[in-house]
Amino acid sequence: MEEAAKVIETASNTLPVLERRVRQRQPAVSILKSKLKQGVTCSGARIQSTLTGFCPVVRWLPKYKLREYVWGDVMSGLIVGIILVPQAIAYCLLAGVDPIYGLYTSFYANIIYFLMGTSRHVSVGIFSLMSLMVGQVVFKELFQAGFDLNEDSSPYGSDVFNASLGTNLTTDKVHTVELMGLQCGKACYAISVASALTFLAGIYQVLMAVFRLGFVSVYLSAPMLDGFATGASFTILTVQAKYLLGLKIPRHQGYGTVVVTWINIFANIHKTNPCDAITSAICICVLVAGKEIQERYKDRLKIPLPTELVVVAGATLASHFGEFNSRYSSSVSGHIPTGFIPPQVPSFDLMPRLALDAIPLAVISFAFTVSLSEMFAKKNGYTVRPNQEMLAIGFCNIIPSFFHCFTTSAALAKTMVRDSTGCQTQVSSVVSALVVLLVLLFFAPFFYNLQRCVLACIIIVSLRGALRKFKNVPAMWRASQNDAIVWLVAMSATALISVELGLLVGIVFSMICVIFQTQNPKVSLLGRAKDTDLYEDLEEYKNLVPPPRVKIFRFQSPLYYANKDSFLKSLYKSVGVEPFLEMTKRKKAEKKAKEMSLKQTKANGDKSNGAVIVRLVEREQDFHTIVFDCSAIPFIDSTGMATFEVLLKDYKEINVGVLLANCNTSVIDTLRKGQFFGKNDTDMSNLLFHTVHSAVLHANSHFAAQESRPEDSEV
Repeated sequence: MEEAAKVIETASNTLPVLERRVRQRQPAVSILKSKLKQGVTCSGARIQSTLTGFCPVVRWLPKYKLREYVWGDVMSGLIVGIILVPQAIAYCLLAGVDPIYGLYTSFYANIIYFLMGTSRHVSVGIFSLMSLMVGQVVFKELFQAGFDLNEDSSPYGSDVFNASLGTNLTTDKVHTVELMGLQCGKACYAISVASALTFLAGIYQVLMAVFRLGFVSVYLSAPMLDGFATGASFTILTVQAKYLLGLKIPRHQGYGTVVVTWINIFANIHKTNPCDAITSAICICVLVAGKEIQERYKDRLKIPLPTELVVVAGATLASHFGEFNSRYSSSVSGHIPTGFIPPQVPSFDLMPRLALDAIPLAVISFAFTVSLSEMFAKKNGYTVRPNQEMLAIGFCNIIPSFFHCFTTSAALAKTMVRDSTGCQTQVSSVVSALVVLLVLLFFAPFFYNLQRCVLACIIIVSLRGALRKFKNVPAMWRASQNDAIVWLVAMSATALISVELGLLVGIVFSMICVIFQTQNPKVSLLGRAKDTDLYEDLEEYKNLVPPPRVKIFRFQSPLYYANKDSFLKSLYKSVGVEPFLEMTKRKKAEKKAKEMSLKQTKANGDKSNGAVIVRLVEREQDFHTIVFDCSAIPFIDSTGMATFEVLLKDYKEINVGVLLANCNTSVIDTLRKGQFFGKNDTDMSNLLFHTVHSAVLHANSHFAAQESRPEDSEV
C-alpha cells in the first residue's frame, strides 16, 4: 500500500496542468454579414487601393531610382530581347503557327506583365512547353478540319491577311474552312485555334485568381513537375528531329507521338536533305560550344553570349546567298510581314471544342509563373502576391489573344539571364518588348531565308538543361525513392503517351503515393532514455529501456478511414496481443480449466482449484497498459475516433488499459465532439495526457492501486 501511494503521489506531482482557452466562435451568419459589408464598402481609399493592387506599376514606377536601376534594366532588357527574337520565331514551329505570331506574343506579354506583375525579375513570354502544348491542340484541330499536316502544304503567311482583311491574295485553290463568316486557310485556322485556346486559358486563370483557387498548384509536386517537363522536353526533341534532317513528315496525332515519330523518321531516313543535315550539324556544334563557353566562363563573362542571334544571322546570310531553298529544296521560314495585324475577337465557335484542352495549359502556365516569381523574390529579398501573379498571367493570355497570340508563361532560362545581368525592375520587360518591336517593324522580312532546321537546332539545344536531369535520377533515388518513382512515372507517361495525359498521370500517381504513405506509415514501440522523461523509437536509438509492463506505440500518420486497418494490424503485431484472439484463447483455456476442475472436484472434493486455474489464465499477459503516442498524428476522422473507442473497449475486456498522450488540439477536439472521454469529458483526466511520461506514471500508479486492493488476494 505504501509503495502504491508513493507512485500515485509521484504521478500527481509530475502531471502538468494545462487549461484550454475558451474560444467563442461567432455565428456563421454574422461572419458572412461582416465580410459582405467589408466587401461592398466603397470609399476613395478603397478604390485607389484596388486599382493600384490591380496595376502594381502605378505603385513602384513613381519611386523608380533612375540612376541606380536604369543601367541594369536596360542591359538585361537588351540581352533578353536579343535572345527572345530567335526563340520567338523558333518556338512557332512547336506551336504550329507562323513566325510572326511568336513575335506578337513576346511583345504583348512583356508589356502586360510590366503593368500587372509583382515580380521584378520574371520574364514572361514564349515558353517551349507551352508552345508544345498549344501545338498539340492546333495540329489536332487542323487534322479534324481536313487540312494537310505537312508544313509545306500551303504558302506561309498567304492566308493571314485573308482572314484579317477579307480578301483573297492567292490564286491557287487551297482547302479553306469558314470561320466567323470568313474563309480561313491553314495558317489562319491554326492561329484562330491558338488564340481561342489562349483566351480560354486566360479566363480560367483569372477565375482561379478571383475564387482564390491557387491552392490547386500544391498538387503539382516538384518531382512531378520536373518529370513532366523532362518528358515534354523529350517530346519536343522528337517533334523537331525531322527538321534537322529536312524530312517532310506530318506530326502524328494521338497517343505515342514519340514512338511513332521516331519510327517514321527511321522509315524515311533515306529521304534526308543533305543541305539541312549539314546545316543542322554546324548550328548544333556552334550553339553547344557557345553554351559550354558560357557555363565555363560565366564568372568572367559579364553578359551572356548572343549565340542564338549569331547563328540565326549567319545561317540566314548563308541560306540567302547560297540559295538553299531553290537549289537544295531546303525548307525556310518564308515571308514574315512587318507591322501589326488588326485585332480580332477569338473565335467563339471553336471554344466549346477547346474548353478541356485549355485546362492543363492554364494550370501549368500559372504554376510555373507563380513558382518562378516566388523563387526569385525569395532570392532577391522581396515578396510577391501569388493571386496577383495569377491575374497578371491570366491577362497576359486574355488580352494578347485578341492580337493573334498564343499561350505564355514565365520562362526559367530567360528569367535567370535577366537576374544574372543586373535586372532591378520590370522596366527590363519594356526594353525587351522594344527590341521585339524593332524586329516587327523593320527586320522581320530579313528572316525569309532562315532555314527551319536552324530554328529546330535552337529549340533542341535549349532543352539541354531539362534533358540533363536524367543525371540527377540516381541522387534523387538515394534521397527519396518515392520522389524518384514519381519523376520517372511522370516523365515516362508524358514522353510515351501524351503531354496532357502525362500531366494527369503524374498528378494522380503523386497523390496515390501520398495516400500509400499514409496507409503504410512507420510504426514503432518507444523506450525511455535512462534518468530522463524522453521516449524514443527502440529500433532507431540505442540505450533505451522499455518501461516495465507498459507498451508505448507511435503511429506516424493521420488516422482516418483509409488506414484504419493498417493501424490495427501494425498495433497488434507490435504489442503481440490481439484482443479478440486473446479472448478466444482465454475462453478455451477457461473451458478446459473448468473441465479439469470438475474432474479434480470429483476426485478429491476441492472446489477452489478450478477458480485458481482460471485466475492464473487471466494473469498471463506481460503488460497492463498501452500508451498511444499521438504526437505524429496530425488529425483523425470519425473512423479514427471509432477505432480508438473499439480498442479501449476490447483491451479493457482482457484487463489492458489504453491511454493517449501528446495529442494536438485538433485530435482532442475531434475526440471530445465524439464523446470519447464520456459525457461532459468525465474520463478525460484518466485517458488523456500531455506527455508520454505522465501517461506511463499514471498507468503504473493505477495498476499498483489495483494490485493493492484486498479483493485481488481473495483467490
